[in-house]
Amino acid sequence: MISERIDKIIKEILPLEDDFRTKARERLDSLTKPQGSLGRLEELAAEIVAIRRDLRPELKKRIFAVFAGDHGVAEEGVSAFPPEVTPQMVFNFLRGGAGINILAKAAGAEVAVVDIGVNYEFENVKGLINKKVMKGTRNMAKGPAMTMEEAVKSIEAGIDIALRYADEGYNLFGTGEMGIGNTTPSSAIVSVFSGLSPHEVTGRGTGVNDGSFENKVSIIENAIKLNRPDASNPMDVLAKVGGTEIGGIAGFCIGAASRRIPVLIDGFISTAGALIACKMAPSVRDYIFSSHQSVEKGHIKMLEIMGLRPLVNLDLRLGEGTGAAIGMMIVESALRIYNDMSTFEEAQVSESN
Repeated sequence: MISERIDKIIKEILPLEDDFRTKARERLDSLTKPQGSLGRLEELAAEIVAIRRDLRPELKKRIFAVFAGDHGVAEEGVSAFPPEVTPQMVFNFLRGGAGINILAKAAGAEVAVVDIGVNYEFENVKGLINKKVMKGTRNMAKGPAMTMEEAVKSIEAGIDIALRYADEGYNLFGTGEMGIGNTTPSSAIVSVFSGLSPHEVTGRGTGVNDGSFENKVSIIENAIKLNRPDASNPMDVLAKVGGTEIGGIAGFCIGAASRRIPVLIDGFISTAGALIACKMAPSVRDYIFSSHQSVEKGHIKMLEIMGLRPLVNLDLRLGEGTGAAIGMMIVESALRIYNDMSTFEEAQVSESN
């Protein structure tokens, strides 16, 4: 089940046109370098040309949407940190003191902090975007994390954020998240879609010990058996074993694709949201880039399902959007090469025979 609004936005997502890729590659091949010698930077530039339908794209206005939400399953001891860290980190984001704030600034991007499901009343905190669907999901070890209506609302909230910033002229997006316990629903999601056991796709998240790790795997196994999420229905998976911030990221990716805006997805949790989006609308896949490979075991499996290759592997596991900020710097490098490097003709350099 999806709402009429979500269905409408999905129908607005257009396939990429090979003509733009071809023309971008012609320009790249004319630059003062051996053809293809800048590897994935050239691939990135060509894809962005196709996404934007602009032969000389400039992505100057950049934003990270950091979706924050709590998880009822945290009461099962699946995280090394207590749930109150989620609102504490939201305040840290708003003060500009978190990893994503520092790296986003380096990437020339702003940070939008979204309360989509934190179990805390922020009231009218300056700078915080209120899209609260619920005060934390329910404990998926005891029943569905969300109702279908709540799952739909989380997707719609993410779409709202994407369209808001698209309307304000932002043209390069990054995803981020915060939510104690959120590697647990992410592991459940990849287990359901991949058909692999939770033990094969579950990592240690924030760094739980051996006993807690085995408990985490057991909780995920039991939650999947209890809730029986339907792998052919991404909304059912999101509602039963997902989270509000995962739904928000899925909606954010869908909304961005509908406006031809490239999205750099962060690590494990962000990729769970992107995977939900791609299962809902396969065309979304053309608009997203995997910024890095997380140390979480299930992350590479998610990327394989979507056919995405991470830009870097730096052993990151913080989340927040930090890896996506590094990816954004790589995109900037790709566009500078494409737009600013001289052609053989301009530089009066002889081409290869």
